[in-house]
Amino acid sequence: MITQLTQTTHWTDVFKTTKGAIYQCDAERCWYVDFAGKVARFDYRCLLKLRKSVYHIDIEHALLNTAKDPDVEIIFICACDHCYVLTLIQIIALKELLEGTFVMLELNRILNDKLVISQ
Repeated sequence: MITQLTQTTHWTDVFKTTKGAIYQCDAERCWYVDFAGKVARFDYRCLLKLRKSVYHIDIEHALLNTAKDPDVEIIFICACDHCYVLTLIQIIALKELLEGTFVMLELNRILNDKLVISQ
């Protein structure tokens, strides 16, 4: 886990919200997720696993649940070094951040495909 932004290589902003940001580092071939007070390094496979685990959380069920369970989810990704303990509000914010990131990645792929075809 990287607790401070000790950036020695160039990071490209992929997507930002008021709660966090995701950066791409081409030199290290990885992604940095700045969220919930920490910056975590992910390879693409682990970033996909993070997205999958966040998308699988049933937020509606958790919000409508009247039991006295804590409104906290632990997101642990197998084969990754990072673990998040997040409230439901933070999960919604992380989901928004990941959705925006993958939309930007897909848009970038579409633009690259169109540019290659037009050449």
